[in-house]
Amino acid sequence: MMKRNLWIGSTFVALMLALGAGQLLLEKKADAQAGGKVQVPRFEVDPTFPKPLPNHWYQGMSIGVGVDANDHIWIVHRPDTVNALEAAEDAKTGECCAKAPPILEFDQQGNLLRHWGGSDGDGYQWPSSNHGITIDHKGNVWIGGNGGGDGLVLKFTQDGKFLNMFGKKGVPIDSNSTEHFGMVAKIFVDAKENEAYIADGYGNKRVAVIDADTGKFKRYWGAYGNKPDDTNMGRYNPDAPPIQQFRTPVHCAEMSKDRLVYVCDRVNDRIQVFTPEGKFVKEAWVSKRTLGDGSTWDIAFSNDPQQKYIYLVDGHDEKIWILDRQSLEILTSFGDGGKMPGQFYAVHSIATDSKGNIYTTETYDGRRLQRFLLKGMQTVTKGEDQGTVWPRSSTR
Repeated sequence: MMKRNLWIGSTFVALMLALGAGQLLLEKKADAQAGGKVQVPRFEVDPTFPKPLPNHWYQGMSIGVGVDANDHIWIVHRPDTVNALEAAEDAKTGECCAKAPPILEFDQQGNLLRHWGGSDGDGYQWPSSNHGITIDHKGNVWIGGNGGGDGLVLKFTQDGKFLNMFGKKGVPIDSNSTEHFGMVAKIFVDAKENEAYIADGYGNKRVAVIDADTGKFKRYWGAYGNKPDDTNMGRYNPDAPPIQQFRTPVHCAEMSKDRLVYVCDRVNDRIQVFTPEGKFVKEAWVSKRTLGDGSTWDIAFSNDPQQKYIYLVDGHDEKIWILDRQSLEILTSFGDGGKMPGQFYAVHSIATDSKGNIYTTETYDGRRLQRFLLKGMQTVTKGEDQGTVWPRSSTR
């Protein structure tokens, strides 16, 4: 009888342990399904990219990056932000250094290829402060300008031959103009419809769409698809109801493969999504309590067929946010403030190549181009910040 009771007791204990273990597994699975763990792309900074510039050239505030069909990386920077001490060679006061031309092209090995721009030419004026660079489906190079009176965008061949100037210089702010822009931040060119989407901008408060060949205005819109209003809305307050207009700058307008337009309303810390006709679809805030110059600086998409992920650069919080493109939920982030490889000082612009690698440029005192190599997928805790993504050491 005693042996039978011991056997029953032992069986009961084993059963309870098994049930407990099963329950723990179910809880872990439930946690994972509830968003505790997510799969995201994994990146490592490439500290060898790009190679040093030739000719003692110095790079200024770097405010645009794009990738062409050959996976060449193009940047635009501001030579006039290189000070007299840094440009002592130009001033004949020393041997180093000189201002690099504003448009620079690099190959995948980090070698500098073509370089040009920076002055007025026959039929066009160079912006007071060049800003943003895009290489379209025809291989043309587009730039904007966000200096005072910059109401234009320019289009060149890759050799720097002038093709078109749309808009004009020396114009007032007018978010309802169909003659000019207002301090353009960035351009996206839609190959299907041959239309250019203008993030307009640092003065105006809209997305404008023009014919990419003629420059004819086709449509424009403000936040939520509203008619733009140039009234000063005051400073951003994260606790106030969302304002019905963009604040300046409207810093990007990028189209996904499924033809949704993602707009960076930078100082409002939000992304708004539209149809190509300007119909509002949805919105999300990223680091909503970021003040000052805001959190939503520029967007690129992952290179999978569905473009599952958004890569969002945040030059105030010094990181790249990775979002689920459909839900606009934050999955993870990486980066940190600093000037070592993989860190950021005012990360400003972002682009991806055909392999899924990320390229960034930095403004203010950052003034550089960086590459982050795609290393496959990884599992992270949802919302986890990865910090500086330094290359992992191989172990045996």
